[in-house]
Amino acid sequence: MRSGVRLACDVGTVRIGLARSDASGLLAVPLPAVKAGAGALGAVVAAVDEWEAIEVVIGLPLHMSGHEGTSAELARQFASGLAERVAAPVRLLDERFSTVQAQRGLHASGRTTRQSRSLIDSASAVIVLQAALDAERAAGNGGHA
Repeated sequence: MRSGVRLACDVGTVRIGLARSDASGLLAVPLPAVKAGAGALGAVVAAVDEWEAIEVVIGLPLHMSGHEGTSAELARQFASGLAERVAAPVRLLDERFSTVQAQRGLHASGRTTRQSRSLIDSASAVIVLQAALDAERAAGNGGHA
């Protein structure tokens, strides 16, 4: 397993959820979400720089059929723009179930949907990043899973 912080983004139209790993790549934790729109890319670039991320994982929201829609296109565009501005590799990871898992987890902790709106995007980013970390660890080769 490579040493270094990884970042993840859950790109939405209202907010961009962020998460980071610890330096050993074992655990993903949420960071404050960034407001989508003007300035969002710069804010994520700043987070990549602040945490000295060795990789950025962007959730790719596919339809259940595996096809891409407008949300996936938005994520691809964001990933492309980010890749042009940071030295760390940027990759996309299927995140079909991350929002559902995040909502279930927040509900299980006693939060209503209304209370969870501001947290859901970063909680989804945690799920995406933890999946990437777990896959890398399972691969055991120190590279991408």
